[in-house]
Amino acid sequence: MVRKLKYHEKKLLKKVDFLNWEVDRNNLNEVKIMRKYSVTRNEYLAYNKLSREIRTLAAKIQANEKKAFGVLAQRQLCQKLYDMGVITIQKLGNCHEVSASSFCRRRIAVMVVKCKMADNLVDAIKYVEHGHIRVGPECVKDPAMLVTRSMEDFITWSDTSAIKRKVQDYNEVRDDYDLNE
Repeated sequence: MVRKLKYHEKKLLKKVDFLNWEVDRNNLNEVKIMRKYSVTRNEYLAYNKLSREIRTLAAKIQANEKKAFGVLAQRQLCQKLYDMGVITIQKLGNCHEVSASSFCRRRIAVMVVKCKMADNLVDAIKYVEHGHIRVGPECVKDPAMLVTRSMEDFITWSDTSAIKRKVQDYNEVRDDYDLNE
C-alpha cells in the first residue's frame, strides 16, 4: 500500500518528466552507434575522447590561423586526418565535424563489409577474428584495427582461408597449383 501524496509532493512531481530524461538522449545516440558498428563501450568512449581532442585542437589552430605556426599546424592536422580517412576534404572546417562514428567507419570489419567481402558486420568481425582477412602481407585478427586510405586497397583474403578457396571455386578461378592444398 502506498500512501496518498501531499499537495506539495504532487506539485513537485508535475515538474518532472519521467519518460524523457536529459541524460538518456546522449545515451541513446551512444547505444545507436555502438550497435551500428558493433563497438564496445570502452572503444566508443576512446573514439569519442579522441574526436573531442581533435575538435579542441582544431579550435585552437583556428584561433591562431593567421600566424605561421597556425597555417603549418592546420596543414599537418588536415593531412593526417585525411590520410587516416577520417575526413574527406582537407579543410579545417571538416576537423570540427569529426566524431566517434568517423573512427568507427575506418575499422577493419566495416571496411570488409564496404569491400563486399562480407554481407554484414557480424560476419565480418568473425572473419577477422578467425584470421580470414589480411591487410598487405599480415594476417589481421583484431577487428578494432583502423584502416588508413593507403591500406584500404590491400584488404584481401588470407592465403590459408577456406572462404577464399570457396569463393575461387565458385568463380572458377582457382589455380591448379592450389588444388593440392
